[in-house]
Amino acid sequence: MLSFNLPRTARITRTTRAHKVATVVLVAAGATTALTATAQPSHAQTTASHAAAAVKPVSANGLPAAPKADAGTTDGANNSSVADSIKVTAVAKQDDAAKKATQHPDNLDGWIRASLDIMHSKGIPGSYEGLQRNIMRESNGNPNAVNDWDVNAVNGIPSKGLLQVIQPTFDTYHVEGTAKNLTDPIANITAAANYAADRYGSIDNVNSAY
Repeated sequence: MLSFNLPRTARITRTTRAHKVATVVLVAAGATTALTATAQPSHAQTTASHAAAAVKPVSANGLPAAPKADAGTTDGANNSSVADSIKVTAVAKQDDAAKKATQHPDNLDGWIRASLDIMHSKGIPGSYEGLQRNIMRESNGNPNAVNDWDVNAVNGIPSKGLLQVIQPTFDTYHVEGTAKNLTDPIANITAAANYAADRYGSIDNVNSAY
């Protein structure tokens, strides 16, 4: 059999070309694999994405959490709650003053003290001494006293009660929570004190006919 060897340079050249071809194929295959790996998310990434999408907020009892209220709605609700709280407090103070008024004795001392309770709950100034001093001058402590000789009497609207109040003044300065009867002791005192506060700053500042 005939045998021959390729020149050394030819073998090297052929081997080198084959190596280059193999290298190109391997590089191409690696790039394809890399592109495939980049384009397709891993199973772990897909699972995590699905899990995140499936998670929903829940309340402490396990039920779906209620959506958050709009800021404007929340502020409106808070303002409404504050206003309601103020109203409840005001009504409670009035009720408390009315209860205290019924706890005092049915005499001049009790009428003055009951009136003071109501006056304080309404922000009407005045002291026990100021009320008593003016009552004694105006009616000598008689809740049914009527002035039938002054100009008011002549005009048909005589002064009446402990602090000698005329009907128009009583109607204008009547204090809610008291009787609507001009000669009612507590209503008369409280309305007169309310009028004096508006006209003179306080019943304590009145030292003569007013």
